[in-house]
Amino acid sequence: MVKRNRVFAWSPVRALMKDAGAEIVARDAVDTLLYHLEEQAKALTEAALTITKHANRKKITDGDMKLAIDFSQE
Repeated sequence: MVKRNRVFAWSPVRALMKDAGAEIVARDAVDTLLYHLEEQAKALTEAALTITKHANRKKITDGDMKLAIDFSQE
């Protein structure tokens, strides 16, 4: 995987994986999860922004994000 600037910190994600029961976590596994989390966050933000614009607002609210999450799970 190509190294790039990350939005999420590496160590907390690795700790989260360990908290979920992974005893040993490869660096590539953390990088792959980070990439997926960043892509998912971007997609959810874009969906929430669409909802926000539909409501003629500029600020994404908690409700917008919850709706975007609900729609993504369908």
